[in-house]
Amino acid sequence: MTAVVERTPSARERGRKMPGWARVLLWVVVGFVALAITSYQTGVPQLTGSGTVQAAVRLGIPILLAALGGLWAERAGVINIGLEGMMIMGTWGGAWAGYQWGPLAGLVAAAVFGGLGGLLHAIATVSFGVNHIVSGVAINLLGAGAAKYLSTLIFEPISQNPRQSPPVPKFDTYSMQPVAGWLQQLEDLQRVGISDVAGILGGLVSGVSPLTMLAYLLVPASYLILWRSPFGLRLRSCGENPVAAESLGVNVYRYKYIAVIISGALAGIGGAALILNPGQAGYLEGQTNNRGYIGLAAMIFGNWRPGGLLGGAALFGYSDGLQLRSGETSVHALFYGAALLLVVLAAWQIWRRNRFAAGLSLVAAAVMYSIYWFTDELPEELTAYTPHLVTLVVLGVAAQQLRPPAANGLQYRRGADQ
Repeated sequence: MTAVVERTPSARERGRKMPGWARVLLWVVVGFVALAITSYQTGVPQLTGSGTVQAAVRLGIPILLAALGGLWAERAGVINIGLEGMMIMGTWGGAWAGYQWGPLAGLVAAAVFGGLGGLLHAIATVSFGVNHIVSGVAINLLGAGAAKYLSTLIFEPISQNPRQSPPVPKFDTYSMQPVAGWLQQLEDLQRVGISDVAGILGGLVSGVSPLTMLAYLLVPASYLILWRSPFGLRLRSCGENPVAAESLGVNVYRYKYIAVIISGALAGIGGAALILNPGQAGYLEGQTNNRGYIGLAAMIFGNWRPGGLLGGAALFGYSDGLQLRSGETSVHALFYGAALLLVVLAAWQIWRRNRFAAGLSLVAAAVMYSIYWFTDELPEELTAYTPHLVTLVVLGVAAQQLRPPAANGLQYRRGADQ
């Protein structure tokens, strides 16, 4: 009789049993604790201040909407690096209609102009089989050129400047009272932990516009549509195996068109967030500042999932808001926080028995802390590109665990064996 020996699960296998949402929640808590400790140790309360969080939300919304646009297109198998051009068209359309008829009309016009950019991208890639990257680059160039021409034609006679529009009416902002007032009082106490929580929550419930609420509602809405509806199942099948989807009666062309047009509309609304939310006078040439590309990076960081891209948009928005709100001092303090996070990451890798990754994390932590210790502040030229540097670092870290749709970027021809 053969004895059966039960194998004890390894640490790696035990770690895999933790649900994905629990891992995300755990890292959110770790990140918050690191920020709170950093704020206390470096004497920079702006790291968790309500003003910084409000700026992060305002600057993260366009990135979030662009990322959602990329999600819709790429889940249907169409790479959309034309998000930047569609955002530019959305900013111009939103400013034009917003100036004429108010912010709600500007929001609708921004979606329409962005959707037109998505339609052009769909015609080129789906109907004519143009390489997705080439078409996306063309859309970016076309969007920038068209916005410049239209701005010169329509805005210059009014604003006397071909690069900007006249002031555009904004959406009103709302605060959750009396909760926002209580949180502000707790933040003003400057107590470790309590004030940090109050500052972050206060920034999330103060100065919120309808457009911000819409953007956050679109995240669970996209999840429910794409993952919990027959329509979403058919759309995602076009990005995984369009030939199999076609054999089951799915009109692949139609779903790709719908997805890319929605993608452009979402990017256009992201452009509208730059002009219809408080903080910006109106349309200004170059105001998107590559947020379409950063939104694409947030989508990749989020592994083509709505919840993941929300975290990516929050990270990039926070880094952008921090450097705009607090400047070189706060960004310099982040090196201390990054060192703390890398030490935690090293401990986690040791628990998983991945000594090589743990060693790399400790080396990186030492480098981060050395930069913090031996410098007083960072050059202004470097802090201005903080969001872009964060984008590169995050993509480099996340690249090992990505799983894009299987047929993403592949040319599809009806009836062809692929």
